[in-house]
Amino acid sequence: MTAPLVLVLYNHPLLPGDHPDADSEHSIVDIASRMAEILEGDGGFRTTLLGLKQDPTALWTELRRRKPAVVFNLFEGNVENTDTESYVAGLLQWHGIPFTGSPLQALTLARAKHLAKPLLRGAGLPTADFMVVSELPVPPCNLEWPVIVKPAQQDASVGLNQDSVCIDQLQLEQRVQYILETYGAPVLVEEFIHGREFNVALVELPELECLPPAEIVFPSTRPDFWPILTYDGKWKPGTSDYEITPPKYPADISPRMAERLSTIAKHAYRLMGCKDYARVDFRMKSNGRPFILEVNPNPEISATAGFAGCLGSANIPHQEFIVRLIRHALNRPQGPIPNFAMNRCLSLQPAS
Repeated sequence: MTAPLVLVLYNHPLLPGDHPDADSEHSIVDIASRMAEILEGDGGFRTTLLGLKQDPTALWTELRRRKPAVVFNLFEGNVENTDTESYVAGLLQWHGIPFTGSPLQALTLARAKHLAKPLLRGAGLPTADFMVVSELPVPPCNLEWPVIVKPAQQDASVGLNQDSVCIDQLQLEQRVQYILETYGAPVLVEEFIHGREFNVALVELPELECLPPAEIVFPSTRPDFWPILTYDGKWKPGTSDYEITPPKYPADISPRMAERLSTIAKHAYRLMGCKDYARVDFRMKSNGRPFILEVNPNPEISATAGFAGCLGSANIPHQEFIVRLIRHALNRPQGPIPNFAMNRCLSLQPAS
């Protein structure tokens, strides 16, 4: 019997290599190749890779031409339009082909942090007080200082550095202006939560479970350093931020607190509509009160990523997890769109 064909789908890098945000985008090429190697070697699948650029019709064309049994979805959206991460999941759902990871709904909500936070709060889940700024001038801040300023629709710590934390209105106005000019609106301004930072990874293959929490360890002897995970700290080995913010697997935390984080993480996972795997990030005040920073569906799952560290804490081999993702997706009920709708969509493609 011929082994099922897996299409490993990823976003083809668009940023030049010397762009300050290129590291996170360019890493996906090597990750996609490694996933294909695991699926072939450990899973016995056949694989084919597709790096999708700006033209969505290429996905329709290649799905029809290659006829994969399942898609390993590593597409993170292109830098020109981050909403494309959701669009691709929607196209796969419309096509009716099985794929790994979360559906359009979860990706759309999680990408828009300024929309996710009211949803979390409405469900009674803890998240920091916040305000949203879409244009200048910046209104007077009604939050307690300090605050942290983020691009509301970016992920992977894009736009985060030591200047992201502001202690007064002038700093806030300068940072918001920078984010608006660099990444566009909206801008999320949150109360800065002093305390420890935890990551809770979740897997649903098929039962939902939380892996042991991990912790980002911040230095205790750097008064000039805001304890945050910056872009450099996440993506650039050798930088000061990277070296002084190591992850710890598992976190040194009481079973009771681990259970509390897991309970909240599961509620957030289900509320957002995540599938297969996700990560929920927390900050915890000194009194033990946790706050959700964000829900991250489809986080990076390379062997060197934080998610893999959490798998190790649970004694789940990384390669086994990757293979299980595909097998679970293949077993998930799918409903292809009617042929007439497929043909109608394809008829709208521009002529080559």
